Parts: sequence; structure tokens; C-alpha cells
Amino acid sequence: MKFAHLLAASTLAVMAAAGAHAKTLVYCSEGSPEGFDAAPYTAGTTLDASGKALYNRLVEFDLGTTNVIPSLAESFEVSEDGLEYTFKLRPGVKFHTTDYFTPTRDLNADDVIFSFLRQASADHPWNQYLPGISYEYYNGMEMPTLIKDIEKVDDLTVKFVLNRPEAPFLANIAMSFASIVSKEYADQLEASGNMAALNSAPIGTGPFKFVAYQPDAVIRYAAHDDYWKGREKIDDLVFAITPDPAVRRQRLEAGECHIMPYPAPADIEALKGNDSLEVMEQPGLNVAYLAYNTTVAPFDNAEVRRALNMAMNKQAIVDAVFQGTGTVAKNPIPPTMWSYNDAVEDTPYDPEGAKAILAEQGAEGLTMEVWAMPVQRPYMPNARRVAEMIQSDFAAVGVNVNIVSYEWGEYLAKSTEPNREGAVILGWTGDNGDPDNFLAVLLGCAATGDGGANRAQWCNKEFDDLLQQAKVTSDQAERTKLYEEAQVVFKRENPWATLAHSTVFMPMSSKVTGYIMDPLGTHNFTGVDIAE
Repeated sequence: MKFAHLLAASTLAVMAAAGAHAKTLVYCSEGSPEGFDAAPYTAGTTLDASGKALYNRLVEFDLGTTNVIPSLAESFEVSEDGLEYTFKLRPGVKFHTTDYFTPTRDLNADDVIFSFLRQASADHPWNQYLPGISYEYYNGMEMPTLIKDIEKVDDLTVKFVLNRPEAPFLANIAMSFASIVSKEYADQLEASGNMAALNSAPIGTGPFKFVAYQPDAVIRYAAHDDYWKGREKIDDLVFAITPDPAVRRQRLEAGECHIMPYPAPADIEALKGNDSLEVMEQPGLNVAYLAYNTTVAPFDNAEVRRALNMAMNKQAIVDAVFQGTGTVAKNPIPPTMWSYNDAVEDTPYDPEGAKAILAEQGAEGLTMEVWAMPVQRPYMPNARRVAEMIQSDFAAVGVNVNIVSYEWGEYLAKSTEPNREGAVILGWTGDNGDPDNFLAVLLGCAATGDGGANRAQWCNKEFDDLLQQAKVTSDQAERTKLYEEAQVVFKRENPWATLAHSTVFMPMSSKVTGYIMDPLGTHNFTGVDIAE
């Protein structure tokens, strides 16, 4: 376990540097963040390390729920026609003071406007401050066409003017991509010619401030003394980056970390039997899927996609990989989400039928790539094993599979390329409790193209029209009907093979108090304490 000893040494050194009497919480995170600017990224690993620890938003989700509550905006008003949202900012909100930035003013409207406009236009000087970055959420939720204007009414009042009503607007801007960053800090970086530091040396208003990052090893944060909600109970927060779930378990049981995510399914019962630990659990608001690139032959043929789905023994995959912690998925949204269409019938497992369809469509002897994620996620314990089982199932119907993988950041980036080969294993945990966050963000036309979250590159007018109608409808019963219809279209066209929905487990030391599991799948350490 040389890797574990190296990580332990790194973490212990960081903890010692925090001071002998500092109260330090160590979280054994599952991977490295892509960066510390929350706007360009969608991976939960990155948003845990940035959006939740470092930043706030105008509105946020009440911890442990999907209810939207005021945050940096102490109140907001919505016009009768649903086209204007006016936010009154909370006075006296302090940005982080660090050894690389000392703010001279509190949060104001300029920070809010800057945080949104930099994502809105390719012409904005901060839009491409890192070459090639994209704003998957901002674009995937059609913010560029939705937001007509953002007006500064006064220093503490901001008005968003929309081009159309948008039912999920408040829930959308409670997400991490809408985190508010310091314009004053950005101006300082631009003047110094070091704009990239916005992503590596972040400044926010959140409960913790950034201290240091040792790539692929440790992230260190300190409590924000002037946090507007009140200083956190812990002094230092450490992310000990530990990709191997077996090593995470070892370190938790040894007391080297206090909380770990994503235990291996085979380890859960043993963790539950450890009297020094507590294991929280809840149904995941998630889905794991295999996305075909529907713009590349023969995957542009819905019948070929249907045949491949028929060749896949999903129950066997769930049994072998999830080991009692998951269920087979038939829809692109989880059964715990409103508007889930239980009347949809899943594609049957029928290898002989699959062979016949492939022959009819001239796709016999097909060779394809299946991409396997290199990391464990809440919706996917072991993508490599899933890819191997798909490889075996497809071989039985004459389809040859080459398994492909990349480092996680590269995997995410390459999987968005419009001409990507084959099919990619990925998944999603809902960000805001609204079906639009799955259906539009992952499958809508606006989310296609390089950098978009629609890995299937699937743009279906019938499906997209239903989503657009649902967006402008405020009545939830009517929205439910539209989303139910959309799920029928999805199943008919099969841009994905829907694989599984998982249960999420969170083991931690019994000394930890105040931790609340987030139904939206992130890890938030606000209000957490450790018993002495």
C-alpha cells in the first residue's frame, strides 16, 4: 500500500501545518478537480472542490433538499409575466482575504453581472481566459438565448430580463456554474497578465477559503473568518485525494480521514458493521448510461441503436457491478424524480432479435469503441467492468468492441467532441431537482456540439419541442405530461442505453456531526463538526 502511505504522509503534513490546536476535517475525495472556477465544469468532483467549498450563489438549495432559498440575494421578486427577476443583494458580504488577494470592498452588483456575462459571450475578455474552456451548463440550459439583459439597478440590486418565461430559472441559477466571483480580483489578475489564476488561486464568498493544492494529492482550505453566515466550526478542511475505494476505506478505518464517498459495493456491509463508523445512505437522483454518437454511422440509425440495446444484459450488469446497490434504468431520469414515466417499457434483452435487426440494417460484423470512465462515480462503481460485460454481450451478436479510456479530465473533454467514435459510459446526478436538468442538459439540441453535455449529439425536434414547451409552462402537472411524452420519444429513438440508478452511501467517522447528505449528489461541509 505504498500509495496509501504517500497520501497519508501528505495529509499529515498538511494537517500539522494547520496548527496543533486547529480542528481539521479530512475528506478522502475520489479524484482531482479540473480547476477551482466552478463555471466551466460539470464534474461533481470539481464542483465539490470549488462550488460548494469556495463560493455562494444568488440563491441556493436548502441543504439536504431541492428547495431554493435566498443566499447572496437576501430576497428576490419575479414579475407577473415571468420575464423579470429582481434580486436584492445581501449587504456586507465579504470576499476571501488570502496571501494573494485583499479585497477593498464587499460584494456588489458588479460581481454578479461579471460572473454571468463572462459565460455569455465569446467576445467577453474573460470568456476564454483559459484556451478552449467551455461553459457546458450555461450553454446547455440555453442561458445565452434566455437572458436578454442583466441590469445594475444599484450597487445592491440586480435585475435579470429574460426573453421568455423559464420555469426552472431559479433552480438553475442555484447551481454551481452560477457561483459569484470577485470582479475586483478578476480586474487585478487581468492587469497583472495572470488571468489563469482565477482557476488555480480562487477567491469567493463561501464558507472556506483556498489555501493550497498539491495536484493529485491534497487540497487545503481554511475557514472563512468573515463568512456572512458565520464562521464554520472546523478550522481547516482537507481533501485527501484517494482514487482507489479500497484505499479510501483503509484510511477511513485507520482514522486518517473522517469522511469518504463512493465505497465499493462489496465493502458496504463491513463498513456498516464497524462500530466506529456511521454509514448514511439515500436513493441517488442519478442515472448511468451508454451514449452512442448519433451523428456517426451506423449509430445515426435508431434501429441499430435499438439492436445494441437489445444485446445488452442490463440486469446481469447491475447484479455484477452494483451488487445490490442499484436498479436497472429504463428512463433517462431517476424514478425518484417528478414526471418519471413508469409506463415506458424498457428495451427487452433479446440477443437473437438484436442479431436479426443488425443483419437487416447491414451492420453485421460492426467494430466499435466503448469508452470506460477511469474513476468511480455515485452512479457508476466500476465502468471498466461494465465495459467488459458490454464487450462480451456485443460479441455474442457479432459486434466487436474495443475498450477505450483516458484520464478523467481528458475523458470528459474528448467525450464531447462531435466526431467522437463509438459509445461513451457516463452518468449524471441531478443538480437542481428539475427534470429539465436531465432532459435538456443531457439530451437537448442546445447541448450538442463540442463542449456540450449531450454526449449522444442527439437533436430530435419532437423531443426538443416538448422540452421547450415544458420550460415556458409554470404548471407542474402540465410540465409532467410534456416530460412523460418526451421520455416516450427518447425510448423510441434510443440515443442511450440507460444502464442503472444507484443508491448512494456515505461512510464517516462517528465523531463527525452535522453532516447532511445532499440529494443532488454533492458534498457540502457547511455546519459539520468533529467531536473532540
